[in-house]
Amino acid sequence: MAMYTSEYGWRMLSFSFIIAFLLHLQLFATAPMVTVIMEEMGLSHASFAFLFSATMISLITFRIAWGFIADRTGYLNALKIALPISAASALLRALSPSYITLLLSQFFLGLGLAVVLPCLPLLVKEWSPKRLGLSTGVYVSGFALGNAAALGLTPLLLEMMTWRDVLLVYSFVAAIVSAFWWGFARSSLKSTSGLKLENFARVLKDRYVWVLLFLMIASMGSYDTLATWMPKVLEMKELDKAIASFLPLGFFLAGPIMGLALDKFQNGKTVLALMGIVAAISIIGINYVPFPLLLLCIFLSGFTSIGVLTISLAVPAKRERLSGSVGSVVGLISSLGNIGPLMMPVVFGFLIDATGTYKVSVFSVALVAGLIFVLGSRVSE
Repeated sequence: MAMYTSEYGWRMLSFSFIIAFLLHLQLFATAPMVTVIMEEMGLSHASFAFLFSATMISLITFRIAWGFIADRTGYLNALKIALPISAASALLRALSPSYITLLLSQFFLGLGLAVVLPCLPLLVKEWSPKRLGLSTGVYVSGFALGNAAALGLTPLLLEMMTWRDVLLVYSFVAAIVSAFWWGFARSSLKSTSGLKLENFARVLKDRYVWVLLFLMIASMGSYDTLATWMPKVLEMKELDKAIASFLPLGFFLAGPIMGLALDKFQNGKTVLALMGIVAAISIIGINYVPFPLLLLCIFLSGFTSIGVLTISLAVPAKRERLSGSVGSVVGLISSLGNIGPLMMPVVFGFLIDATGTYKVSVFSVALVAGLIFVLGSRVSE
């Protein structure tokens, strides 16, 4: 196909999908394990949320650094370093004997996984420069599939094995992906101008970079919070936890649909505002609508959150003034964007502990997503 610039195009864009899959498989693997891990280790809801937040801390800390490394040495070498780190950390997590060890393994898992978002925009920029929106959407759908596997497959595996055994299986997946990257990945992109301090200072002064940052905070925070707690919310509603898989289904379709829309239409302000309105309504609906409509609300919550994420990831490579420092820009917005996933799941769990119900927690997510998406649509580039 014309969208691929060499014989390695299919292979490398497949890698972008697989690595995105791996990121969310590892990140959300513990979400269906809330009850069993809390019971075994005697944790509160807020304490369990810190397991997820430990990974967010390292993602925030190291994504900017990985963006610099990717711009300087190329995404190929950056991933060669980071993927083995994530595989080793996933193995340590499966073997963790205590809560503290589990927290540490989650932190180091984030250290390795922090490389993904700064590097994948560079990969699609090299191998699919004429279809950046669609190719971004395709790897974003890889995040969704990994999320779906974590939320849908994990409860089934927990019926056959312990939670540590499930995490051990997932660590083998990480090791296989790392080995294949070392053996088969190729790139001619060695470096860009992104590491120069004057270029990074220019990025920091760009108003729209900060708009993208707030969109990332809201989209990542809203989706990750819902993905982390949706199984527990459904359990409290006395429904099957596997229904949570409708959230990543919306995630899966949002990537290619929104990516294709970005390639066709340059002005996405109206779409962004619509995403904010639909996000607020659908997330609030999780509290109140009956079962059949609940599936639609969960689906739209995932679709709108990730639709905005896709826009935020594609814009740096599509805009000429940002394209020379894609790794650094995406490293910055995805790193600081994790302020949302760091804080919002903990607030969600705290509000459950404080109120004894999930409704206030769900409403808080709807408020953040709806407000920031709509306000972001009103800022010019």
